[in-house]
Amino acid sequence: MKKLLKFLGILVLVVVLAATGLIGYLTATEFNPDPVETVEVTAAAKNRSVKGGEMLKIVTFNTGYAGLDRTQDFFMDGGTGVKPESKERVNANLAGILGALTAQNAQVYFLQETDVDSTRTYGVNEVEYYRHGLSLNTAFAANYKVAFVPYPWPPIGKMHSGVTTLTELQVTEATRESLPVPFKWPLRIANLKRCMLVERVPVEGTEKELVLVNFHLEAYDDGEGKVAQTRQLVELMKAEYRKGNYVIAGGDFNQSFPDGTDRYPIASGADWTPGTLGDLPAGWQYAWDSAAPTCRLLNQPYSAGSSGTQFYVIDGFILSPNVEPVSVRTQDAEFAVTDHNPVVLEARLVS
Repeated sequence: MKKLLKFLGILVLVVVLAATGLIGYLTATEFNPDPVETVEVTAAAKNRSVKGGEMLKIVTFNTGYAGLDRTQDFFMDGGTGVKPESKERVNANLAGILGALTAQNAQVYFLQETDVDSTRTYGVNEVEYYRHGLSLNTAFAANYKVAFVPYPWPPIGKMHSGVTTLTELQVTEATRESLPVPFKWPLRIANLKRCMLVERVPVEGTEKELVLVNFHLEAYDDGEGKVAQTRQLVELMKAEYRKGNYVIAGGDFNQSFPDGTDRYPIASGADWTPGTLGDLPAGWQYAWDSAAPTCRLLNQPYSAGSSGTQFYVIDGFILSPNVEPVSVRTQDAEFAVTDHNPVVLEARLVS
């Protein structure tokens, strides 16, 4: 008995020391970006300014790191999955996502959850895949960069992921702008550091700019993080509009648009529930389409007819008063290759 107790004591000590060492390592290597950082734009052959009055097509699409196709569930949503079972599965999903993007022939693509070197996606550089596939100007801003995420089991491991914007428009400047982090130490050290990817495009014949903002707001917080991040997003947009610029922001709000929960009621209080978007200043507009859901809960593999399949409308756009929405539609891809559907906006820059 004494030997057993001694062994257990040593085992506990080893576990405590290992945990302490890991926390210390993650604290020392924590991703702490500056409030504003310049982002490199990889240029492509298409590279043009935009004209006042021009109609633009813009797509926002949470790609689910090409790991959350219709066969998957996810441990944070009540499922058990941590990552897809193979690199081949990731590559197949990437091909499906690229096909959906190419079919739109858009001028701008806002993508969220794009991995560049993560354990969960077997080290595949998804940003480079989309850049080569679309042959457009490409910028990436990290929002999840951790040497080793130690949970659940098997652990998530190395993470390097973020938001990516691809466009045929001439980008004169791109910046990563940090959003408020709602988590405290030590939870913060292995968590996401949300951001906005802000790009500037000259408007031909004027001193104005078209400001494009790609974002992915907080998901698994108590709600205050989403509110603070949305507030900062809107304040940035208002500041740019006061300069005379056109502003289009698109992404995953992780908050329901005004009629989202009416169309797709929350079936169970035990499931993940999005926040609710607040009112915008006079003249500003949300642009969304609830004819099809933009996201599904990952508590189980996709099953359209199952009572356990929960849908949401949480992806879309905010437009400044000088941007006129012409159409917006959710492309119902039935969650074949990711847990979100793409949302396609056509909008015109007006005086």
